[in-house]
Amino acid sequence: MNIRRSSPATALIGAAALGLTTLTACSFSAGDGRTHGKLDVVASFYPLQFLAERIGGNKINVSTLTKPGVEPHDLDISPQQMAKLSKSGLVVYLKGLQPAVDRAIGQAEPKHTADAASYTTLEDHGAEVDGHDHGGGEEHEGEAGHEEHGDHGGDEGHGGHESHEAHAGDAAADPHIWLDPVRYAEVAEGVGKALEKADPDHAALYKKNTAALVKELNTLDKDFRAGLKGRTTDTFITTHAAFGYLSERYGLRQEAITGLDPESEPSPARMRELHSIAKKDKVRTVFFETLVSDRTARTFAGDLHLRTDVLDPLEGIGKSSRGDDYLEVMRSNLAALRKALGAR
Repeated sequence: MNIRRSSPATALIGAAALGLTTLTACSFSAGDGRTHGKLDVVASFYPLQFLAERIGGNKINVSTLTKPGVEPHDLDISPQQMAKLSKSGLVVYLKGLQPAVDRAIGQAEPKHTADAASYTTLEDHGAEVDGHDHGGGEEHEGEAGHEEHGDHGGDEGHGGHESHEAHAGDAAADPHIWLDPVRYAEVAEGVGKALEKADPDHAALYKKNTAALVKELNTLDKDFRAGLKGRTTDTFITTHAAFGYLSERYGLRQEAITGLDPESEPSPARMRELHSIAKKDKVRTVFFETLVSDRTARTFAGDLHLRTDVLDPLEGIGKSSRGDDYLEVMRSNLAALRKALGAR
């Protein structure tokens, strides 16, 4: 989990938002959570925005708290966003990923919420970068203990799946569940049910759209399984440990330079260890991402005369994204992994 210290500006914004909530509660009064007859849905960041848009279709209005190009972990909530949360018909978020969002939801008290973390299992990945547990996918394909999706229970994302190995609110829990198509499909089903509850008049449409999206995600899963066969190595090096679930799903080994925090600095000991891993496991490529600096990855790759490429953690879509939506970028990730791992 990425941990951020609150800046003075963040504290002032939070205080202002809280004060505005207290002083103008009437203006934040939610009404029916609709605009022009459509349910107003607020998504905390892009992967949940994508689900809401695909499942809700033209029956909902979707907005996101995290604008394109903004690193979602660093998000601050403005008073205007606080008002939007309070007036929304449904807020879709991932508890623990964005502490400012968690606090704002507690203050704004929207009518319905859906916590993505309650629809699947979360685990510990990349908790350390000096010593052990670098977020690698030690378990092989089919051995990760993923249960078949069923009814996770819960109410609008609260009190759901009871078998979590860790919750997103725990310090070591890895929030990047959307990078595993199977877990992401589980979240899609949960968001679909939340929409059905928040807007029962269109429940049949939401159910139909959810089924269609889950089918697409199942196809994506099959494409990854087929596309990564015949590889010459299982190991890849990336800037931060966002790909633990993906690695676990497909039997890969992720070696992260910085752990779960993309902006932390690796220790000299960790860099020496990565040098040894790269040589031993015949690593060809060092991956970086689109929303944070590529300086460390390029320096490391230059030292070992390795290639660099983008492996996108899909926390947002922007001008530099290799695709226009989640599915396109994930297939770009697959192409990059195939090349780096020597898959035939």
